Amino acid sequence: MLSDVNETTAPHGSPPTLRRTSRIHRAWFVAVVTFVTIIGAAAFASLPGLLIEPLHEEFDWSRGTIGFAVSVNLALYGLTAPFAAALMDRFGIRRVVAVALSVIALGSGLTVFMTTSWQLVLYWGILVGLGSGSMALAFAATVTNRWFVRRRGLVTGILTAAGASGQLVFLPVLSWLVEHHGWRPAAITVALSALAVVPFVWLLLRDHPADVGIAAYGAEGFTPKPDPVPGAARRALKVLFRAARTGPFWLLAGTFAICGASTNGLVKTHFVPAAHDHGMPITAAASLLAVIGVFDVVGTIASGWFTDRFDARRLLAVYYALRGISLLFLPMLLAPSVHPPMLFFIVFYGLDWVATVPPTIALCREHYGEDSAIVFGWVLASHQVGAAAVAFAGGVARDVFGSYDVVWYASGALCAAAALMALVIRRRPLAPLPALPADSLVKGAPDPVA
Repeated sequence: MLSDVNETTAPHGSPPTLRRTSRIHRAWFVAVVTFVTIIGAAAFASLPGLLIEPLHEEFDWSRGTIGFAVSVNLALYGLTAPFAAALMDRFGIRRVVAVALSVIALGSGLTVFMTTSWQLVLYWGILVGLGSGSMALAFAATVTNRWFVRRRGLVTGILTAAGASGQLVFLPVLSWLVEHHGWRPAAITVALSALAVVPFVWLLLRDHPADVGIAAYGAEGFTPKPDPVPGAARRALKVLFRAARTGPFWLLAGTFAICGASTNGLVKTHFVPAAHDHGMPITAAASLLAVIGVFDVVGTIASGWFTDRFDARRLLAVYYALRGISLLFLPMLLAPSVHPPMLFFIVFYGLDWVATVPPTIALCREHYGEDSAIVFGWVLASHQVGAAAVAFAGGVARDVFGSYDVVWYASGALCAAAALMALVIRRRPLAPLPALPADSLVKGAPDPVA
C-alpha cells in the first residue's frame, strides 16, 4: 500500500538513499467506497426471508406465490449483471450504481402500498431485482479489474464480504422491525438505506485510475482511460456467445448455479421460515443468519487470500463438498431453541457462504481476460437462476410436503456434483509476472510483497 518514494540527501561521496512515504494508493480508497456502498445496499438482500410469514399471514398468499416473487427478484439480479457490467464500460460506474440504488429505493418503497400479489412481483421482483442486479458482484469485479493488478484475489474477497457485512448490520434490525412493528417499516428502511448511499457514491467513487491521473495498484505504468464502449447490450451478448463456445464457461456457470441454489435461493430465503416451523422465534432465526454473515466475512477474505496462492479449481471443489455435507445434516439440527450443533453449522456454513466467489472470478479472469467482468456477469446470472429456481421450489415443497427437508437433501446432493464439476475445469497457464527492480516502489508500481 505504501506507494511514494522520495530521494534524500546523502553524505558527500555516498549514493542517494530512498525514503518511503506513508501515502496510500488511491485504489484502496476506491475499494473502501465500494465496500461501504455494497454494505449500504445489502439491506434489500436481507429482507425476502423475513417477508414470507408476514405476507402469508396478512394477505393469505401461498408460500409458493411469495417464493415466485422472490425468484423473479433473484433471476433478474443475475440476468441484469452482465448488461450492468457493459453499461459501466459505456456510462461509468458512478452513474450506473447511483441509478441502480434509486431503483431499489423506488421498488422497496412502493411495496408498502401493495394489495395484490402481482404488485409484489412488480415492485420487489422486477424493480428491486433490476436495481440489485446492477449492484451485483459484477460491480465488485469491475472495480477490482480497473483499479488493481496486484492483490486482486484479496480485494475481491473483501468486496464480496461486504454483502455479508451488510447482512450482519441489517438482519437483526429488520427482523426486530418485522416482529414488533410489521413488515412495512422494514421495507421503508431498505428504501432509505439505498437512497442514503447515492450521494456517497456520486461524490467519492471514481470510474478509472486515469480519472485521477494515476496507474492501477500494482501496474507497471500509467494506462489511459479507454473510450466509452457503445452498444452495451450488444457487447454483453457478443461476449456471451464467444464464452458459450468454451467448456470452462459452462462448468463455471453450472457450479455457480448450484452455489446460488444452496445459498441465496435456499438458506437466505427459507432458513428463517424453516426454523420457525420448528418453533424457533423469527428474531432468533434471523440472528443466526446474521452470525452466518460474521463468518462469511472471515471466510470470503480468507478465500481471496487462498485464491492468490492456490489452484482456484481445487478450492472450489473443497468449498462445494463441505457445503453439501453441512446441508445434509441441517434437517436434524432444526429445533425450537439454539443449541451447540446448530451453532457449529452456522459457523461452518458461514465460512463457506460466498467463499466460492474469489476463485470463480479468478477463473473467469484467467480464461477470458478483458471480458472477464462481463463473463462473470453471465456466470452470476446462472447463480441467480439457480437461486430463483430453489426459492420458488422451496416454497412449493413446503406447501406440498409440509416441511423443507427434501429441499435440504437435494441441495446437498447438488453441491457434491458441483465439487466434481470444479475439478473438471481445465487450467490455463498464465504468463509469469515480470521481475521487479529494487526502486520500483512508485505510485501504481507492483508491490513486491503482493
